[in-house]
Amino acid sequence: MIDVETMITVEEVRRLYLENDAAHDFDHVLRVLALAERIGQAEGADLEIVRAAALLHDVGGRDRARHARIGAQRAREILRGHPPAKVEAVAQAIATHSFSEKSTPQTLEAQVLYDADKLDAIGAIGVARAYAISGLMKLPLWAPVPADYQGEARGTPEHTAVHEFVFKLSRLKETLFTPTAKAIAEERHRFMVEFFARLEREVKGEL
Repeated sequence: MIDVETMITVEEVRRLYLENDAAHDFDHVLRVLALAERIGQAEGADLEIVRAAALLHDVGGRDRARHARIGAQRAREILRGHPPAKVEAVAQAIATHSFSEKSTPQTLEAQVLYDADKLDAIGAIGVARAYAISGLMKLPLWAPVPADYQGEARGTPEHTAVHEFVFKLSRLKETLFTPTAKAIAEERHRFMVEFFARLEREVKGEL
């Protein structure tokens, strides 16, 4: 962990994630923190803001439609007493980190948080997280996905981990902002594509 000034500590944040599922638990937060620090240091971002944003980015719960905005407001409340400009920078990063809400990160620190969060959604860990959610919903391990699928069934029993890969995970590499994150994403994306291709062949008895 990089030694920088901090607005909030790991231990102060841990209790805020006790109710989260395996894909969005405190281990996810720590992975995003490590990636955000790595990317932020390489890109010259303000690591104090990056660190606080990473630690608080999912405190808004898992309401897909609003969790980033809710999290931003909660961060403002949690960090009250710190310099207002820094608090707002943290809140704005959190407000624009969500793929679902389609808000564009405007600052380097917001881009770093977005990239770190999306990197944790691809690669081997991305596959594991997709199936953690799929398991909670008791969904099948594999299902055919229409070539023109645009997430119509997202949030329903028809949207399996394979659908999530086609609709979202396979596209995340192209949404990243920083050169550092894009470089990290290449291998993670490749692994994930190969995994789902092999899964389909094994399901069909071809391997």
